[in-house]
Amino acid sequence: MLTVFLAAYLFQAALATNSAPPPTATAASKSTAAKTSDPDPAALIKIKRIYVDSFGEDPTSKEMQSMIVTSLVGSKRFLVTENRERADAVLKGVALERSSQEVHALGDSTTVAGAAGGQHGEVSGTVIDGTGSISGSSNGGFVSRHMGISDSSLNTETVDRARISIRLVSSDGDVIWTTTQESKGAKYKGASADAADLCIKQLLRDVSKLQSGDSEHDGNKQP
Repeated sequence: MLTVFLAAYLFQAALATNSAPPPTATAASKSTAAKTSDPDPAALIKIKRIYVDSFGEDPTSKEMQSMIVTSLVGSKRFLVTENRERADAVLKGVALERSSQEVHALGDSTTVAGAAGGQHGEVSGTVIDGTGSISGSSNGGFVSRHMGISDSSLNTETVDRARISIRLVSSDGDVIWTTTQESKGAKYKGASADAADLCIKQLLRDVSKLQSGDSEHDGNKQP
């Protein structure tokens, strides 16, 4: 009887050992999943063709989207495509434009005043027993002047501000790059165009930094 129980116990232990997954395989699968989920920090350099997604259906969002497309094309660094399937990355964003009134007041005044005056009096005479003579003189004068000049101005200025936040998203849904730029307008362009131009300039600077880092890294490699 004891032999039967011992054989059953050994049989169940063998089944449990065979059904358990190898610990090394589990660890390897977790490590592989972790590497797959990490975005490539240099993915920005690989982007050549960009699809610009809709910013919204309102007139301001459509105008901002058009400004971004114009800046991207003008950069000569990226190709803008309207075929989403062919794009290396999708550019998404939101835009805001608002106007405000600024009041400027200026006041200036000048006041000039002057005054002058004088007085002179003299009395002389002799009276004796009701006879005699009395004579006298009196002089006086006073002049006052006051003059004031005041000048004031009041004007209202309309100031336009634009704010754009954009991001590049890979085909896997990873956010590769993002920036937010705000502008009150430049010398030869409005606030919307300037904010869009600032976004693309920042993108070009970041790409250039990554490329410079790769060049330095390659130069340090031993042949």
